[in-house]
Amino acid sequence: MKIHEYQGKEILRKFGVALPEGRVAFTPDEAEQIASELGGGTVVVKAQIHAGGRGKGGGVKVVKGADEARKAADSILGMQLVTHQTGPEGREVKRLLVEQGVDIKQEFYAGLTLDREKVRDTFMVSTEGGVEIEKVAAETPDKIIKESIDASFGMFPYQARRLAFALGLEGIAMRKATAFFLALYKAYKETDATIAEINPLVLTDDGDIIALDAKMNFDDNALFRHKDILEYRDLDEEDLAEIEASKYDLNYIKLDGNVGCMVNGAGLAMATMDIIKLSGSEPANFLDVGGVANAETVKNGFKIILLDPNVKAVLINIFGGIVRCDRIAQGVIDALSDKDMQVNVPVVVRMAGTNSDQAAQMLEDSPLSFIVGKNLKDAAEKVVAAAEGVA
Repeated sequence: MKIHEYQGKEILRKFGVALPEGRVAFTPDEAEQIASELGGGTVVVKAQIHAGGRGKGGGVKVVKGADEARKAADSILGMQLVTHQTGPEGREVKRLLVEQGVDIKQEFYAGLTLDREKVRDTFMVSTEGGVEIEKVAAETPDKIIKESIDASFGMFPYQARRLAFALGLEGIAMRKATAFFLALYKAYKETDATIAEINPLVLTDDGDIIALDAKMNFDDNALFRHKDILEYRDLDEEDLAEIEASKYDLNYIKLDGNVGCMVNGAGLAMATMDIIKLSGSEPANFLDVGGVANAETVKNGFKIILLDPNVKAVLINIFGGIVRCDRIAQGVIDALSDKDMQVNVPVVVRMAGTNSDQAAQMLEDSPLSFIVGKNLKDAAEKVVAAAEGVA
């Protein structure tokens, strides 16, 4: 789950992470009032959407005084903010963070995530603050310093000092950076975050180390432990199909292709997407319906897939292990025979496992216009052809 910057900062503040003063505003009047309460000096008015690159898109303005803060808020609120992460459609700005200005001496990057290869948390820092970390990794990877942390023991002070030293900090700034890194790691671990990223992390003229930005994502499977964080969920920032999938406990991620995928099992779903690409098209989604692909899950899965107008054909790829293929086939037939279902795109079905031959015959004999794939390669080629209008 993603949250807004101001929400991430509310969490980090509880763990003692150094941050500028600021509050969320939903109207120009609120922005003006907050700027006034911050002292009326330099303030930053920042659009709050679940995407990076807001400054380049015109969603961040540095102004002086409450009047200018109001004008900036008026120009940003309601705008369709387009960044490299939103796609060309952009996101409507419905809230702002109005924050105290900071005198910046130097900018850094700091971030935490799990390194799956090492099976350890990895704390990364870089002197290239304010720059997209992906760009730094691609162009100057030597400028990213990493520290692996054993979650069984947590982060040691010497590791935090080593990161601060790598940034060229010394004296008071080094001590403050050490405390900052330890506090950030504590927040990351205790909230079950999957990402905690500060970009930029800044050194001020007074020698303080402060987080000017904050990005935090969380493990959905751990949110039952964090009801307070779950309340931060902003449905306006999520894809409609992904919201619907969460209602039915289906694992769905929207992609950019035109072939809808319905598969039981995450590994099989990944293989299905790969073979669609190898066959010349692009998957429109990742959808794992779980171990029991019955009529109800198939019906719900189709509703979600067809919310995407880019879908031109659907591939159902099922492995019948615990559940026999003939039962799954009957579930598919029952789901698509429902009077509430309106499937106006070709549907290719491939099943393997127990009673797969019987299942294929059931699909062939049904009054519905299924295209049956003999194997995974055949099914992928057929669905790609169907999506292109060749079949």
